[in-house]
Amino acid sequence: MSINNIKTWNTRNCTIYQILEGRSNSFLIECKNNYILVDTGRKNSWKELTAEIDELLGKNKLSCLILTHTHFDHVENANRLKNKYNCTIIVHKSEADYLKHGDTPLPKGTNLITGIIVDTIGKKVQSRYEYKSTIPDITVDNEYNLSHFGTNAYIIHTPGHSKGSISIIIDDEIALVGDTLFGVVKNSIYPPFADNTENMIKSWKKLLETDCKLFLPGHGKEISRKLLEKEFEKHNDT
Repeated sequence: MSINNIKTWNTRNCTIYQILEGRSNSFLIECKNNYILVDTGRKNSWKELTAEIDELLGKNKLSCLILTHTHFDHVENANRLKNKYNCTIIVHKSEADYLKHGDTPLPKGTNLITGIIVDTIGKKVQSRYEYKSTIPDITVDNEYNLSHFGTNAYIIHTPGHSKGSISIIIDDEIALVGDTLFGVVKNSIYPPFADNTENMIKSWKKLLETDCKLFLPGHGKEISRKLLEKEFEKHNDT
């Protein structure tokens, strides 16, 4: 489905709009005129991001911004969004200090090529991926209910790609999963970068323990439950 070429998905109570796609995805959740943004994309997407938000919001308020984790390509616009919309910023407590300092360590590579990239040039280019520091308003732990923001959704901790990675479960039908899953390579969900692959696989199991049938990643296309089940069976060693 699409509205003005924006991809949308509907659950029982909410509509999810993909307002940025390509290198980094960003999603706007709408539930009875309550709006929540998930991730912000790179700073060069600011004009596109805010134009889409303003069109969809109309006279309504952006109540909060949820950051699935604090890597630069998900948070570079967080500070400007806070200033423009006065929205509440939510992040996992283990990455709150990264956000406050505007500097999150780059993740490890999960294969030979990405491992070499991180090991050889990662530290040299780390400073290029610093971002404008932002103070979060709410830090979450294992689970956080979003009913306070008028949305039938909740946050769960899904570490692995980063220690503070979180996912948003909407109506127990669709999950926004950040980089816990990747939708870039066909028939694969395995991220090219992750700090702890063992924890990441455990997080896949946690996502499968919800009733969600569809998973929207921070990069690439939507992922079916069937593919997640297949990949979990392939990579799970326990």
